[in-house]
Amino acid sequence: MSSTTFHTLLISMFDNAPVNKALGVTLEYNAEGEAVCRWRRNPSFDHGGHDTHGGIIATLLDSAGWFTAAAKCGGAVVTSDLHVRLLQAAKQQDLVATARIVRMGSRSIVTEMTVSSAAGGLIAMATASFAKMGELPTR
Repeated sequence: MSSTTFHTLLISMFDNAPVNKALGVTLEYNAEGEAVCRWRRNPSFDHGGHDTHGGIIATLLDSAGWFTAAAKCGGAVVTSDLHVRLLQAAKQQDLVATARIVRMGSRSIVTEMTVSSAAGGLIAMATASFAKMGELPTR
């Protein structure tokens, strides 16, 4: 399967996931084959201080890492470790998460992810390990 075809399959899986439908996150791939997750700010996901909840930011980071790892290995992965660093408030802005591969081993993949605001400020960063699980599920 070509990388473009596999990206299309992964985007379809992403689009049909209930969590992404609820959050309104979109997925695309850049020229390097890395996942880019975009989230349009929704005040329904604010914490008590009226800004984006850190759990939303962590979800964006995990999603970008997962879909980058899956695309690079050509199969299913599972998040085995996720370390998130929240650096500053989102300031009620749209957010974009990107990921890159740090290391790809025979059984696991390590990624580094960032979330930036629409204004270009670095909001959060993370590293994650993903265990390779084989073929993607057919349904």
